[in-house]
Amino acid sequence: MAARVVITGMGIVSPIGIGITQFWESALRGQSGISSIKSFGDLPMEGYRSRIAGLIPSFQPPDPEEDKFSSRVDRYAQMALMATKEAIHDSGLCLEYERAERLGVMAGVGMGGMMMGERELTNLYDSQKPHRVHPNFIPTITLNSASGIVALAVGAKGPNLTVSTACSSSIHAIGQAMQCIRQGQADMMVAVGADATITPLVFAGFCSLRALSTKYQDQPSQASRPFDRGRDGFVMGEGAGALILESLQHATRRKARIYAEVAGYAATSEAYHMVIPKQDGLDIARTMSLALQDAKIEAKQIDYINAHATSTVVGDEVEVKGLRTVFGKRMEKILVNATKSLIGHTLGASGAIATIASTLSLNHSIIHPTINYTDPDPNCALPGISVKSQKKSLKTALVNAFGFGSNNAVLVLKKYS
Repeated sequence: MAARVVITGMGIVSPIGIGITQFWESALRGQSGISSIKSFGDLPMEGYRSRIAGLIPSFQPPDPEEDKFSSRVDRYAQMALMATKEAIHDSGLCLEYERAERLGVMAGVGMGGMMMGERELTNLYDSQKPHRVHPNFIPTITLNSASGIVALAVGAKGPNLTVSTACSSSIHAIGQAMQCIRQGQADMMVAVGADATITPLVFAGFCSLRALSTKYQDQPSQASRPFDRGRDGFVMGEGAGALILESLQHATRRKARIYAEVAGYAATSEAYHMVIPKQDGLDIARTMSLALQDAKIEAKQIDYINAHATSTVVGDEVEVKGLRTVFGKRMEKILVNATKSLIGHTLGASGAIATIASTLSLNHSIIHPTINYTDPDPNCALPGISVKSQKKSLKTALVNAFGFGSNNAVLVLKKYS
């Protein structure tokens, strides 16, 4: 019989707070973490179509003398490591008493170490000195640098993998971590999602793709507005979210506090387009249905949905089509929110952060507001969306994530009792 999998610890680095307590208090207040980008060093912002993002100016990596691991990696992996350390502390795990072979790491990463990548490429062309490229360049920019440094820092000798499926990366990472425990490959898994790619080249690329919001340059806090008629693209963000997953048997044996059960997971591909979702929403619906089947629960049992909801014109509408296909009239009673309205789209970190928000909602019987939902788009308006926090006893939650490359991922969470 497959092991049941539970969440016992969480950690976060986000534009509205570093640490679970600060993040959750800010989220319930409906605080926006979106601000203006002043410049990229000597590169002015005038040439960029968008000039706003969910930045974390307060984030500072630990002093190298106190943390030898953080100094070896790029900003995104430093954030992943900080979130992981909080999650392990939160879980109460004493790793020196655990079998290292039974602890694994699964990371979800969209872009990886682009900060160092862009910097070293620029330096190479400016200096014309290939021998001056940073000696740690290759292990820093590889997409598995976050999972690698986390495994080194916590001494994890179990499965150590990185999933990179754009915006769905960390939902896939959590789902795959769950599978590792279900299949007996590990007793404990660190599931972490991270990205910090608000860099000159990556930001320019998203601007050229015309994916980013441009209408609210002078009002950054109003730019990320999922499901609203005035939405015009997503807002980039940075951050990391980490969760400690354990088999129920392992968690109960050590008398751990259990936040929630990871009950179901599904992953599909639309095989349709690298950027645009198929507009009928049927494959999104199929993914949600498969996740429900995996969790062995029916659509009528879902109380709350943390939507992917990037604030793009097409994406939000397609997601709602998928929701209505699966849940039908039940959507009139399901609470829905969009964490990206608060922090923007943190790419590879977004699914992990949404899962943390959903887990906290199950525990506290309240969901945070979807800010800027002031003029509901009739094509994707739902009764369960509100600009205010909503209190309700919640037993189940569904978390959506859909990424470039036609990737779909869905998690089902259950309140543990």
